[in-house]
Amino acid sequence: MPLLRWDTPDLTLTFALDDGPVRATAVPTDVVPPGPPLVEVTAVGYGRLSSSHRQIDTILGQRLRYVRHEDSGQTLRIVQEDTDSGLQVTSVFVAGAGVQAWTEASMAGAGRLELTFLSSLVIGLPSIDVELYSAANSWMAESRWSARPLRSELADIVRDEHRHVARSRYAVTSTGSWSSGERLPVGVLVGPYALGWQIEHNGGWHYELGECRYGGYLMLSGPIDQEHQWSFELTADNPLTTVPVSLVAGTDRDSTFAALTRQRRAVRRRRPVDARMPVVFNDFMNTLLGDPTTEKLLPLIDAAADVGADYFCIDAGWYAEGDWWNTVGAWQPSATRFPNGLGEVIDRIHAHGMVPGLWLEPEVIGVRSRVAQELPDEAFLTRRGARVVESGRYLLDLRSAAARKHLDDTVDRLISEFGLGFFKFDNNTVTGPGTDKAGTSLGHGLLEHNRALLSWLDDLQARHPDLLIENCASGAMRMDYAMLSRLHLQSTSDQEHPLRYATITAAAPAAVLPEQAGHWAYPIAGSSREEFTFALVNGIPGRLYLSGHLNRMSPEELDLVRSALAAHRVVQEDLETLVPSWPLGLPAWTDEWVALCLTGPSVSYLTVWHRGAGPATVTLPLARSAVEPHFPADLGDWSYTWTGDSLSITTNASEPSARVLRLS
Repeated sequence: MPLLRWDTPDLTLTFALDDGPVRATAVPTDVVPPGPPLVEVTAVGYGRLSSSHRQIDTILGQRLRYVRHEDSGQTLRIVQEDTDSGLQVTSVFVAGAGVQAWTEASMAGAGRLELTFLSSLVIGLPSIDVELYSAANSWMAESRWSARPLRSELADIVRDEHRHVARSRYAVTSTGSWSSGERLPVGVLVGPYALGWQIEHNGGWHYELGECRYGGYLMLSGPIDQEHQWSFELTADNPLTTVPVSLVAGTDRDSTFAALTRQRRAVRRRRPVDARMPVVFNDFMNTLLGDPTTEKLLPLIDAAADVGADYFCIDAGWYAEGDWWNTVGAWQPSATRFPNGLGEVIDRIHAHGMVPGLWLEPEVIGVRSRVAQELPDEAFLTRRGARVVESGRYLLDLRSAAARKHLDDTVDRLISEFGLGFFKFDNNTVTGPGTDKAGTSLGHGLLEHNRALLSWLDDLQARHPDLLIENCASGAMRMDYAMLSRLHLQSTSDQEHPLRYATITAAAPAAVLPEQAGHWAYPIAGSSREEFTFALVNGIPGRLYLSGHLNRMSPEELDLVRSALAAHRVVQEDLETLVPSWPLGLPAWTDEWVALCLTGPSVSYLTVWHRGAGPATVTLPLARSAVEPHFPADLGDWSYTWTGDSLSITTNASEPSARVLRLS
């Protein structure tokens, strides 16, 4: 059997190039076992060989045949064709810390196909006797990881001489515009082999795992007909490219998540300004909560500058005259909130040497906004000619020149008028299945809009290369590497309770780079020292996102904030080289003890949270090393001892508490 072996520094792909469709495995082997085709595809008139809900065993996928491949070292392209239908597909692989992959489709002749599904990548699995790590995600309860045997999710009836095969699957789907609104687009398999993946799209996606007559498989894709009301008319003049996905390999759970971390760094479009990594103070969380005024902001600005914040972001409400939810869209400063103009507040930020920022929800127009009447219907997502309305908002269609001009004019005006260097871009309204404007399927209309949003972000950053942008969608409802390959910072949650935020902070590096993970640190004036410290610890192993009524704090409390920022800046020096691991396992939502280790070549940072009352002890399996307290500088009621390669930590604090340790 002709084999094509493609080696990257961290992953080897092996392809079978025989007289059937190309097949692939990511597990090192000298023989590619029978498996599903590398590309699975359905179209109107071309379904599956056997009826099921699975996106494999497709007629067109089985009919594809190898034509050629091109290997540039960094990029591999494998071309296949079905001569009867005229379908031609190219599988593209780009080497990183693993591979990024997608599929390009066109017609070789004058025919047409109405595609209803096209995979980004299908990989054969040598066994499904593995543990599956995946994560639920929802507002204020993000990054809830769990592990389960994959075999337990799939019926097993491949046993008798007739070779009956279960048609079950383990499928995970995200619909609409919140790419992580219910589940994270990330997964890891660990067993006789270890593989990890992520789907890099800011809209609908789908992955599934199963076992067919060929063996196990992993299929990754963007929107499809069955799950997202997606179809696409493919011709020679109207080609299609699927959403990109990434695949990595490891030896166990933590090494695979470490590989995903390195792959995210490989796909990130890092700009020179991204090296800045400022500490941002934001007035929202547990502070002004969308009710900023000159009177409230000025003392906060003075206090944020005093503790050492670099940027100051005014969050929601700065444009509001009363109830604002369904009136947004003009993005003009409120005259009642700022009697002397917003410029007075912005000038105070500049005077302290901080960079000002504003919250903006660019993709929506309130139904009561004057802008809703000024913009044509063409500027909005529509369905059967009527504007899509969700939660009192119309949704801009970023394919529209009028919509883009409105946003360009808004952002350029605010940057020019106020000297902004930061935006918090939020997105609190979902689109539903999409738009059928211009005759597209609902799913494809949404796909085009999602890609137009990315194009708009690219153009915006090209015009304003020193602008930093935070990615937010009701917390982390759009936490994907289509957005994060471009944007600077990810809000990891809107969770308001420090004890609950601990698991979010600890688990976030499984899905987002530590240097992009914006964790709220919102200490509360007047709370106990352990409560105050706990809230600050949440922000340190990532990007500390500062909030809280600093202007109401005692000198001792402010000194503790300064100490946390200093400790965080030390971590930042190594942050872009660190990879995560979890000595106690990925945290469950109610775990009493939670631990995250960010490990680098010469130094590591171990953050440990205890969410109950002490005294209590926990033992962590870690390679023996020198340990010193990092934050707070005094361990207080905590102590530790080594026994071989086990670190036992004891807290005698009578309430929940947390510490950051430096390992070297």
